[in-house]
Amino acid sequence: MTHEDYMREALKLAGACVPDGDVPVGCVVVSPDGAIIGRGRNRREADSRATAHAEIEAIEEACAALGSWRLEDCTLYVTLEPCPMCAGAIINARIGAVRYGAREDKSGCCGSVLNLFEERFNHHPRVYGGLLESECRRLLEQFFQTLRKI
Repeated sequence: MTHEDYMREALKLAGACVPDGDVPVGCVVVSPDGAIIGRGRNRREADSRATAHAEIEAIEEACAALGSWRLEDCTLYVTLEPCPMCAGAIINARIGAVRYGAREDKSGCCGSVLNLFEERFNHHPRVYGGLLESECRRLLEQFFQTLRKI
């Protein structure tokens, strides 16, 4: 699979958020051999939990799949730039690379508001933004346009 294929998987998960009224964010974690070992989507509204972000769910599933909290050589694909909480989880899980779609100008921690991965933490994943950005952005814009009409 290509980087775009993995992001399309994350986009499918993001689309599943809409019926629950959750902001459409999807995420997959990929092992070094190319297998998707973690999937997640935003469930804050559905579960009434502030921590129910796509990245957290995908990281938890990946850790369970590997039987370890260390995801050192894994890549995380997410449709929206990670927030501070999710960036912290990425650091703590030792994820090797992050590839995100759309920038998040209000809370993005890969450079939009700040780059948490450049701070003096003990782990620094490689970060790549803009993967299928227009598709990721379009899904978010459609969601918020519909929400404003209600």
